[in-house]
Amino acid sequence: MFLSLCYVVLRRVLQLAALRFRSNDLKELEIVVLRHELAILRRRTRRPAMTLTDRLFLAAASRLLPRARWRSFIITPGTLPWREFVRPHRRSMLAVDFFTVETFWLQRLYVLFFIELGSRRVHVAGCTPNPSAPWVTQQARQLTWILAERPESFRFLIRDRDQKFTDSCDEVFRSNGLEIIRTPFRAPQADGVAEPFVRTVRSECLDRLLILNDQHLERVLDVFVDHYNGHRPHRALALTPPRATRPAVVPATEWGEIRVQRRDRLGGVVHEYVLAA
Repeated sequence: MFLSLCYVVLRRVLQLAALRFRSNDLKELEIVVLRHELAILRRRTRRPAMTLTDRLFLAAASRLLPRARWRSFIITPGTLPWREFVRPHRRSMLAVDFFTVETFWLQRLYVLFFIELGSRRVHVAGCTPNPSAPWVTQQARQLTWILAERPESFRFLIRDRDQKFTDSCDEVFRSNGLEIIRTPFRAPQADGVAEPFVRTVRSECLDRLLILNDQHLERVLDVFVDHYNGHRPHRALALTPPRATRPAVVPATEWGEIRVQRRDRLGGVVHEYVLAA
């Protein structure tokens, strides 16, 4: 009975709305229906599949609508061509980001790091309680000096819209031939290589230690990044580390001939396994 009453009331409201707009094809009512159907689709846990035509149409339509009206889209239009852009250029791309660490004395430290999208190799630039513009610019300059000594060349730097990345920092990379690519608004998946590293360094290292100060944090990160780059297997790299330092595996004729040595680092927080000689 109650549902029937609600239905009758809702139908009368829609009839009044239709009379007010006085439209023969009831376009306004159709828009309301479509928006409600869109809300229903958004309740689904699985993300709808997008074809290339869908992506092109939505990306083009977003250019005709103000950003305030983008709530009509299922996903942010700025992320529609992102994966297609990253895939062919990942070998020439760097990503930069910050993450924070709380010390034992309740001091917040900011860690600046870079990661190569192709090799997944990480460079920790430094940590500081005050990431000022001159400090960030100097760390960027030191990284470009390191990269200049390597045979690989990078063309793009991905960063978010954090205000700690100033124009002077961007100019350091532009002067070295890198183009700055800023991620779309509210699109954490666009930084899908740097964010997993933050989760990894927290869960496998920092969440298991009490950090005393910035010097202690730098020593811990030096050890963990060396482990991450040289020993830790990565699924994106066919279970090999970014900078392989382990000797080639020689097939053994019998299982009894295989001996594995374990090396504990950071007091046993990190374990490294190598084949014994």
